[in-house]
Amino acid sequence: MAMVKRIVALFAVMSATALTMGNAVAAQGQAVPWQLGFQDAFSPVAHDMNDFHNLLLVIITVITLFVMALMVYVAVRFNRKANPTPSKTSHNTVIEILWTVVPIMILVMIAIPSFKLLYYGDRIEKADMTLKATGYQWYWGYEYVEQDGLEFEAVMLEDDERKEGQPRLLATDNAIVLPVDTNIRLLVTAEDVLHAWAMPAFGVKIDAVPGRLNETWMRIEKAGMYYGQCSELCGARHGFMPIMIKAVSKEDYAKWLVEAKKEFAGIDAPAVNVAVASVVTQ
Repeated sequence: MAMVKRIVALFAVMSATALTMGNAVAAQGQAVPWQLGFQDAFSPVAHDMNDFHNLLLVIITVITLFVMALMVYVAVRFNRKANPTPSKTSHNTVIEILWTVVPIMILVMIAIPSFKLLYYGDRIEKADMTLKATGYQWYWGYEYVEQDGLEFEAVMLEDDERKEGQPRLLATDNAIVLPVDTNIRLLVTAEDVLHAWAMPAFGVKIDAVPGRLNETWMRIEKAGMYYGQCSELCGARHGFMPIMIKAVSKEDYAKWLVEAKKEFAGIDAPAVNVAVASVVTQ
């Protein structure tokens, strides 16, 4: 008995540690070993996804417990020893109606918030800015659509290229810099094969299809670093197509635009002042 208590206590401590660790580090926009549950949400769509997941978790748990209780009841009540003379009943009309109608009602209850979430995350009617992501074998290219000529590629950093604090297999040589509290339209396509642009903290996972332009959106709620990956089996280096986003204030984003225009587009600061002002004043 004492051994059982110790084992139960050990599992309780391990579970609490895993939960605490997962939530603490997930808040930084990346997954961690032994993390339980989704990453913390930092976009409206991600919040709704978490809420829908929690709803499904309750429904699944209730169904599982109900079926388990029925199985236990049947095993105890109708085993050979407790019920030596089995019933000759072939069907029960009421039960057959119930096991048809109740699952339909459950599916309808799931479908309503599911379709609502699908349409909510599909696109934004009024976007403050547009980012285009293009998948290549095996890296991502980005274009700031409203900023003429501002585009660059983001390639995963090898182990000997990473700086202290940069996560392995997730850091890239160029970070996507985006402003917080901004409706960002995301356009995704691919140049060669199927890819998928996924950023869990923002509730984004969308296919990159050659010859097709898919659309979604996000609104980052907090400044910081966020990481994602290609989520489509696109080839030999599928696991080496990370996504790194640096979310900053609108003022810092405007400053970055000036420097980025010089670095990636070769345009001097005065040429971007008008574009920068349009973002800052949103």
